[in-house]
Amino acid sequence: MGPIFILSVRVLANRRRLLLIVLLAALPIGLAALVSATLSEDKSSNEEFINVLLDGMLIAAIMPIVTMVTGTAAFGNDLEDRTLGYLVLKPISRLRIVLPKLLASVVVAGPLLMASGIIATLLGASSMGAALLVLDGSVQAVVGVGVALFAGVVAYAAIFTWAGLVTTRALAFALIYVFLWEGLISSYLGGVRYLSVRAYSLSILHGMDDRSFGPLDDRVIEFPAAIGGAVAVTVIFFWLTVRRLRRMDVP
Repeated sequence: MGPIFILSVRVLANRRRLLLIVLLAALPIGLAALVSATLSEDKSSNEEFINVLLDGMLIAAIMPIVTMVTGTAAFGNDLEDRTLGYLVLKPISRLRIVLPKLLASVVVAGPLLMASGIIATLLGASSMGAALLVLDGSVQAVVGVGVALFAGVVAYAAIFTWAGLVTTRALAFALIYVFLWEGLISSYLGGVRYLSVRAYSLSILHGMDDRSFGPLDDRVIEFPAAIGGAVAVTVIFFWLTVRRLRRMDVP
């Protein structure tokens, strides 16, 4: 699995793709600096920061977009270049092909997104004071941001890796899925949140520090359900990807 993982990381982290990811990951940090210079230390500032930056920008938009860029390309590039056939001819199980592809997508997208969320949170908290995030001398809120983003990246990567193997129009599918299901439908239908990666991330964030992220009270599900949902989505779509690779006719 090692050579497949290393090669996949090199392909996914090419200059153009990595530049796009870095630029997108830098947006929340820039916005946090701007917000810290314009908002006052009050409850409304706290809600603005969490609703606009953490939820509206980072979790609802940037995280799925960055992950779809890496996830759909994990197998998409091999299909486009017709190199997947050489890979499946090797005497290794399909699981050992899919796993490094998924891990490569997570490794390329995850650290940058987690760093973006953590830095933005720290910048906002230090600039706007305890009214913004109730850190009370601990790292609970920062750890919550990191864990929530990691869980979201892994779940999205599993979905988009499968999509990249199923269709040559995986990016179009991913965009429709993110903005229609995750962005629109899950925002207005409470029951859909139990099937939403965005809701899982927000609920993990809130569950790890409900005091700091109180403005999310009305849009989260139960903490155990969020953890279980994120794990289930990852496992199911990983299994679907392995199954697809076993049954498809590779060109």
